[in-house]
Amino acid sequence: MANYDQNRIRTGAATQDLSIDQGLRAYMLSVYNYMGAGLAITGVVAWVVSQMAIAAAGAGVAALPNGIELTQLGATLYSSPLKWVVMLAPLGMVMLLSFGVQRMSFGAAQIAFWSFAALMGLSLSSIFLVYTGASITQTFFVTAVAFGALSLYGYTTKRDLGPIGSFLIMGLIGIIVAMLVNLWLQSSALQFAVSVIGVLVFAGLTAYDTQRIKEMYFEGDDVSTMGKKAIMGALSLYLDFINLFLMLLRFMGNQRG
Repeated sequence: MANYDQNRIRTGAATQDLSIDQGLRAYMLSVYNYMGAGLAITGVVAWVVSQMAIAAAGAGVAALPNGIELTQLGATLYSSPLKWVVMLAPLGMVMLLSFGVQRMSFGAAQIAFWSFAALMGLSLSSIFLVYTGASITQTFFVTAVAFGALSLYGYTTKRDLGPIGSFLIMGLIGIIVAMLVNLWLQSSALQFAVSVIGVLVFAGLTAYDTQRIKEMYFEGDDVSTMGKKAIMGALSLYLDFINLFLMLLRFMGNQRG
């Protein structure tokens, strides 16, 4: 009888572990699906807007320093004060999601995330006017491979990445400050240093955030709570991917003109 009870306990524990593993896999798959869809929206919006912004030779209303002529839309987005709104709008959406997601419904959080991805596409559309399409594509695939390997490491490692994460977040703050300073200094040396450090920081954050998102999983969460956790996890990994891509693009990108 005792052996029967012990077998039943072991069987129940194994079943529970299997249920948690299946739930965790479904949760992480949801995170990656949101992230992937967000990147797809960003890419499509960025490409479409860039094509609408470029005018035929001799038909533009303004021109960039590299000689690319702009339509009225392009001049408005990249040469008028509206460019600051375009640059800062995604930051506003990130803050809205970060500080307001708990008060949102699951549906509202989804809308906010898709809106953020579209605004990022609008903001990033200018890279198609600076870099060649081939170099953007090449850098994207290099980023995807690196991101996949780093995220897999973060998911599978038994090492606690928390202490490293604290150091990386401090590095991120330093990068942001340096980038703001360089808006006025326009120093190529500082920009190069920021790019090198940025690649290292966002590579580390990819592994750290993946582990952190995995640890956020709780089997007892309801559908809405689990969904909002997946959206916030996707937002973190999306930002890691985009920033790693932009840092690498400064090294690998071939400029137009």
